[in-house]
Amino acid sequence: MAFHKSASRAPSPWGEGWGEGVCWQAVFWFAIGSARTSCYSIPVAHIHEKIDFTVAIFVVRDSKVLLIHHRQLDKWLPLGGHIELDEDPEQAALREAREESGLEIELIGERPPTTSPGTRALIAPRFLDIHRITDTHEHIGMIYWARSMQGSLTLATAEHHHIRWCTAEDLEQLRPPMAEPVKWYCRKALQEIGTGSSATEPAQRQPGQRS
Repeated sequence: MAFHKSASRAPSPWGEGWGEGVCWQAVFWFAIGSARTSCYSIPVAHIHEKIDFTVAIFVVRDSKVLLIHHRQLDKWLPLGGHIELDEDPEQAALREAREESGLEIELIGERPPTTSPGTRALIAPRFLDIHRITDTHEHIGMIYWARSMQGSLTLATAEHHHIRWCTAEDLEQLRPPMAEPVKWYCRKALQEIGTGSSATEPAQRQPGQRS
């Protein structure tokens, strides 16, 4: 199984030997996927038998990143979830952000100027990974940076204990402690969006894009 060359590995939180070969930089994806499809508890069917596609959205505003404390998993995570059958990744990211926070967001990334009749160019996620959920099922994760545009921050009480904006310093004070892989992405998003580098410019909406 091949992984992104730049991906680092973190120890498995489920114990040594579990998920050998899995990129543990993406352990938070296990949590997000489990929350949506109940991969490890309630027998709800996956969208696809072997591989599902998911999004995680690190929303940044005023040098703070938006995080939720997941009720079932008792973990601090970014916004995110599964890409539904009638969605593309951009649509899924916008929907998940709206459902989980009440905010309208703007994805940050590069969109090639290749939209034409029958083809719509999509914003590239900042990172990609593939991670094991069970012995027979995996998720391909698309990890986006985003900025909040409008809306009132709203707690999804059925799913989350809490929702809050966190500075880089706040990440060390969260309880329960945040997993190191999630913390790495938070810091990376804060660093890159704060620098305004060309890789993090807001992408232009294309004709036919559904919000």
